[in-house]
Amino acid sequence: MISSKIVHVAILSHNFSRLRKFYECLGMKGTDSDRSRPFGQEGREGPLDQRSGAARLTDGYVGMNLIGREAGFQGGFDHFGIDVDDLDLALARIRERYPTLGVVKRPSNRPFASFSAHDPAGNVFDLSQAGMENRSGLYAGNRWQQSRRVHHIQIRVLDPALVARFYQDVFELREEEKSLEDPNFYLTDGVVTLVIAPWKISDYVGTSPVRPGLDHIGFKVESLRAVRQELAELGLPGESNQAIDRDRDQWTKADPARSGRALDWVSERDAILRLFATCRYGQYHISDPDGVFADISEG
Repeated sequence: MISSKIVHVAILSHNFSRLRKFYECLGMKGTDSDRSRPFGQEGREGPLDQRSGAARLTDGYVGMNLIGREAGFQGGFDHFGIDVDDLDLALARIRERYPTLGVVKRPSNRPFASFSAHDPAGNVFDLSQAGMENRSGLYAGNRWQQSRRVHHIQIRVLDPALVARFYQDVFELREEEKSLEDPNFYLTDGVVTLVIAPWKISDYVGTSPVRPGLDHIGFKVESLRAVRQELAELGLPGESNQAIDRDRDQWTKADPARSGRALDWVSERDAILRLFATCRYGQYHISDPDGVFADISEG
């Protein structure tokens, strides 16, 4: 038996201070002490470069690392992390049952990750266990419950059944009930749900395909209205991504000669947003200042 918790997400960005304000409106909390310099630059003086280092936030259960994006790394939702009560058993299961998958030990300065691995679709996740020497900051503290929190993360893969079986087989995540026609898998640790959805290139007819992988982060809040007001007061994105008619009209009025291009752009974006909105949990669909999708529900 093994107990597993999905307790870590990481986003790469050139401007994590702005992202931090956005995610604080969704319930993530942190302090100035939850900031770090990148590996090899720990002793430097002066302000923290927004293109490096990290800011760490938490909702009391899930820790969020906003990491400065370095050259050669893609920005956006980068990986998630799983905390287990028996790290040796988890590693043994991966190596014995999935010998083609890789596991690597992480540098000792990481506040959460002791090891990194990947699932059969190539999605990278971190692994850790309470008490590991590298655990620090919010990842070494006590957990609490609050009304605004991370509720789920979604990934899109070519073979959802295979990937779902991996997370059940290795980490014993429990499958939630779903309708027979629902192609997704919903695996939960009791607090956070991992949604494994199918990736099909046919879903992107009429637009540019988005690669398989991490899709979005879902939040549960006590009041959608309050969240939208807080985002607006900070001048952060808070309008629904489904407000495409307004954007089309703005493009057309600004330059009537571009009306055709505006319609094409709106049509392509609409295809992406319709797919995003198929997640059964989301009631309100937005993106952070860097374009990472986040859906929100009340409850």
